Amino acid sequence: MLYFFSGFLIALLFAGLVLMLTYFRFKKIREKQSRIKGYLDLIPDLTQDQREQVAMIRKSFLPKVEGIRRNLYVKRAELAELLFTEPADRSEIAEVSQQILYHQTELETEVIAHILEEKELLSPMQKRKFYEIIVREFSSGGLGVHDVRAGRK
Repeated sequence: MLYFFSGFLIALLFAGLVLMLTYFRFKKIREKQSRIKGYLDLIPDLTQDQREQVAMIRKSFLPKVEGIRRNLYVKRAELAELLFTEPADRSEIAEVSQQILYHQTELETEVIAHILEEKELLSPMQKRKFYEIIVREFSSGGLGVHDVRAGRK
């Protein structure tokens, strides 16, 4: 009986340890992902000066794109309501759709300008890595970390 109890206790402690280690591993991964505010956060060898310049660029860029994302959310919610209003007002739906396209274009334009601005801060090797990041992020559709969906994470 004593062997059974001590074996059970050891197994319970081992399972608790495994669960605790798994929890902290996933917590660390989540924290690392939440610190990513832009593509250059994925380049580990930025100098302190480069990091400071990136921070200055983001002070104006991030609030600007957040405002655009908010406008998109509002217009998409408005479109959803219009789509299910009886009778459907096709001209109003078309107008709101055009406004959504305008905000999407506005977001794309801001992100492109931002990428070009950040690219100028990089060394040739960093530019290569930046290119690879951009290709990978854009290949999944949208604007990667700067897309509308990125604001919801």
